[in-house]
Amino acid sequence: MTHTVIAGASIAGLATALALAATGHRVTVLDRADAPPPPPADPGREGTWFTRRPTVPQGGHSHTLTSLGVRTLAHRAPHVLAAARTAGAHLLDLTDALPPDATDTAREMGDDDLTALACRRPTLEHVLHQAALATPGITLRHATTVAALDLDDSGRIQAVRTSDHTRLAADAVVDATGRRAASRTWLAQAGIPLAADHTCPSGLTGHTRFYRLLAGQRPGPLGRGNAAGDIFDHYAGVLHPGDGDTFSIALATLPGDRALAGLNTPEGFTAAARATPGLTVWLESGISEPISPVHAITAPPNTLRGNATTRQKPIPGLFPVADAACITNPLFGRGMSLALAHAYALADLLAAHDPTATTTARLAARLAEDLYTPWYTHAAHADRLRIARWRAAVTATEPPPPTDTDRLQAKIALAARTDGTVWRGLTRMLMTLATPAEILDDKFLTRIQHAPTAQPRPAGPTRADLVRLVTAAEGAAR
Repeated sequence: MTHTVIAGASIAGLATALALAATGHRVTVLDRADAPPPPPADPGREGTWFTRRPTVPQGGHSHTLTSLGVRTLAHRAPHVLAAARTAGAHLLDLTDALPPDATDTAREMGDDDLTALACRRPTLEHVLHQAALATPGITLRHATTVAALDLDDSGRIQAVRTSDHTRLAADAVVDATGRRAASRTWLAQAGIPLAADHTCPSGLTGHTRFYRLLAGQRPGPLGRGNAAGDIFDHYAGVLHPGDGDTFSIALATLPGDRALAGLNTPEGFTAAARATPGLTVWLESGISEPISPVHAITAPPNTLRGNATTRQKPIPGLFPVADAACITNPLFGRGMSLALAHAYALADLLAAHDPTATTTARLAARLAEDLYTPWYTHAAHADRLRIARWRAAVTATEPPPPTDTDRLQAKIALAARTDGTVWRGLTRMLMTLATPAEILDDKFLTRIQHAPTAQPRPAGPTRADLVRLVTAAEGAAR
């Protein structure tokens, strides 16, 4: 029986363990964090349980599971999806957000796939952890990390050396260490040259706060189907429903934007959130109450890891997954879904091919490259445009002129508000079901050109107004 060591017990590591165990692998998961505490009886009233994972700094921030992630769980791990729903997660029918005045609003084939899951990341992690504990063939070891790889003379993995000085024989090693991408360190220690990463700034500092609905009912629509709010011309304000009666609000700005430093305070954060179209009604008196402090984080750059792609000389038996292979801007909310999709696709690959073979390493690199490159490319372009637009607003200068691609994206967004076919295509892309290239066929482009004119969306507060509101609220609290 093949023995696979997985470094990391977050979403990607646990999902890969479940996927591999289902195909007959014996799996040992090594996690540098302590075993997670059990959730409180009412996590909607306890604001610290879901931010207690110090090894995952983004764990206490907004997350969503897009349609790709829901479809993956429904087809490959229905018991995990059922357990998440038992834990309070709920499915969101994204077609509820079809603009009522749009064309083609009648239900169509494929609409059943347009489903998201309202669930906080730590809740999904807990469900995956419990599923792993209950699965024969999976061993979980906490407070332990992979310190180094043992390779034979041909460069094939023989074992891992752990942080507690244990040698653990392994046929394959999965790097699920997230943004640390620890396999790069292991390979460097072994003297193996690393292929260069592709990187592009994400240009994002996020501020997140969690809330609990007091009446248990949504006070306003989810304009995107799984979120409210929008990305505006100088900041973003987005709300995601969570499990139970919880929801989160994320406000995003350019890193180093000192004029909006007050977003780190409850008062400044609340002032900005209440001024954001789509979010105001959720924060009215008697509607909700905060259950966490404001958490701040600066997003890492968009990164496609060289050692996860075909640009790396194959390392038989080593397989980076999820954030260890590719990071994209969290504003798009694709991370967890791509992690689940990668985990099960890799398990299928390793079930059909010898995990220790060089050809399998090449196939896995191609798999990762094909999965992530479209999303890395999309995020890199979108972030370049957004950063330029936000920076111009902050510095009161003219933004650079839009490119043809920028103009096309603007036309798609407008057309989606009046044309149901365009809306579906855009939503499938946003929900990670179809890449940008896959939706842009001739029929789609024709619909964009002939879509009825849409009314502009609410613009949100101006830069000057937002700074004034946040500064006044922060000052009043001193």
